[in-house]
Amino acid sequence: MKGGRGVVVAVFSLVLGVALSACVSVGKPFPVEQVPNIQIGRHTPADIERMFGKPWRTGMEDGETTWQYGDYKRGLFGGTKTRDLVVRFAPNGVVSSYSFNSDQPEDSNIKPKPAEPIF
Repeated sequence: MKGGRGVVVAVFSLVLGVALSACVSVGKPFPVEQVPNIQIGRHTPADIERMFGKPWRTGMEDGETTWQYGDYKRGLFGGTKTRDLVVRFAPNGVVSSYSFNSDQPEDSNIKPKPAEPIF
C-alpha cells in the first residue's frame, strides 16, 4: 500500500499546486501601446478595430455607441491585474472620447498624444 499512498500524495500535491496558482481571467489582452494613438474626432470604428481588434463588449452610453476592451485577472488568493479601455463613438461615426484605466505600473507612462488639427 506504500505505492498507493505515494500516488495519492503526488496527486494531492499536484491539485494543491494548481489551486494555489489558479487565476480567474475575464476579457482579453489588447495592445495598450496603441492607446495614445487614438484620435478624437478622427478615428472611426474601422480604425479602432484595426488598432485593437474586435471589442470585448459593446454598448451605449448617453446615446453614443461604446466599445470596451478589457483584460482582468484575479488570483485565487488576491492580487489583481486590470486594464480597460472604453471608446465612445459620436453619431457621426468618429471617436468622441475614450478612457483608459490600469493598475499596472508599466502603464503609468501612457498619455494621450496632442490632438492633430482637423482641416
